[in-house]
Amino acid sequence: MSEKFKCKRCEQKRPALGYAPIPTELGQRIGAEICQPCWAEWLAKQNMLINHYGLDLTSPDTHEFLFDNMQGFFFNDGKLANIDTTQEGSVKW
Repeated sequence: MSEKFKCKRCEQKRPALGYAPIPTELGQRIGAEICQPCWAEWLAKQNMLINHYGLDLTSPDTHEFLFDNMQGFFFNDGKLANIDTTQEGSVKW
């Protein structure tokens, strides 16, 4: 098991993610400063954002949107999009 450190997001002592999940400077920072449970939380949040906003994952604008949200989620830098759940369960097909 990898050595534990204080995660930048949850501030708990846990194993680091240990790899850059995206090939950018942000990915390097996440791999070194974020724990595995926080990464799992992000993956769930990312899926919610993709589904809620109907994002096209081939679009560079989508990548920028997700990277901005990733930065906000992990490091409180930038913006974090809200997901309006007030209409949840009320859509009629």
